[in-house]
Amino acid sequence: MRVLFLGGTGIISSATAGLAVARGMDVTVLNRGLRGPPPPGARRIEADVHDTQATSRAMAAAAGGDHGHAWDAVVDFIAYTPADVAERIALCQAGRVRQYIFISSASAYQKPASHHLITESTPLSNPFWRYARDKIACEDALVHAYRESAFPATIVRPSYTYDDTVVPLAFNPWGKTFTVVDRLRRGLPVIVPGDGLTPWTMTHASDFAKGLVGLIGHQGATGHAFHITSDEVLTWNQIYEAVAEAAGAPSPRLVHVASDFLAACLPGDTDGLLGDKAWPTIFDNTKIKRFVPEFVATTRFRDGIRRTLAWFDADPARRIVDRTANATWDRLISAYEAAIEATRRAVTPPPSG
Repeated sequence: MRVLFLGGTGIISSATAGLAVARGMDVTVLNRGLRGPPPPGARRIEADVHDTQATSRAMAAAAGGDHGHAWDAVVDFIAYTPADVAERIALCQAGRVRQYIFISSASAYQKPASHHLITESTPLSNPFWRYARDKIACEDALVHAYRESAFPATIVRPSYTYDDTVVPLAFNPWGKTFTVVDRLRRGLPVIVPGDGLTPWTMTHASDFAKGLVGLIGHQGATGHAFHITSDEVLTWNQIYEAVAEAAGAPSPRLVHVASDFLAACLPGDTDGLLGDKAWPTIFDNTKIKRFVPEFVATTRFRDGIRRTLAWFDADPARRIVDRTANATWDRLISAYEAAIEATRRAVTPPPSG
């Protein structure tokens, strides 16, 4: 089976491409070559996917001039807007693609959800986050193309997915996710949005890859949408506590701050909080298990996060700390706790008599 990954070197795309190779698929990765080599056993086409003509030529050359369907599947990790999707539809139609898999996002689901259990039929609506609204618009364009011209689209919605290189938390600077671990190890307070009791689902990239690879070449999946997540549900308090334990840190001091308060104080850092992580996420994975019977998520968070911390600890250069974020959090926590104390004094009735 000949598969083309658009992207292919990110967290979930690397895991998926690697598993596809391991299962005997003929894997090619197309990207600009800025994020390292493709997984062992995969080829790479170096191209800018937004240059449609150059990409089309590169795809044709990689296909070797085969007749019929040159690519059994194209898996797209780097389409974010309807304009991107329009380019991909044209590219796939010209490139004789049998299946196009679009990587959307579970953040597209209704916020706040009207039912606690999220299925693929949960409405798509997110007034808080432009990223999610753009993914919804991409899905709308693909559904229209499927209905109008039988465009062979399959939609996949990952939720928060991590690997050895990412410490996944509700509030942590992307690209420098060791920052909160450093605070935990030094016994410093860390911010947890809300009361920390919101249920959340963390999925290891190796588990997500099982479901996605099972959909590649699955003609019955055309026209369908799927989310692929773990079935393990933890509160944010439990997640932070598991990270602290894996890091060998003392019992964590968790400072619970309302999400809308955080958004008011740090408006540039909280779109993904109000648009995703502040809300409960409990997923029903019945559909992906029906289409891919072998899919099962086997990595418990406590085990996955130990692997992550071991990866960071193996090389001091990986333990990057965001000093600006640290200073901002210190100021916010200090002001927040001072405000709590001032409010407590203001509302405490004076002693009688």
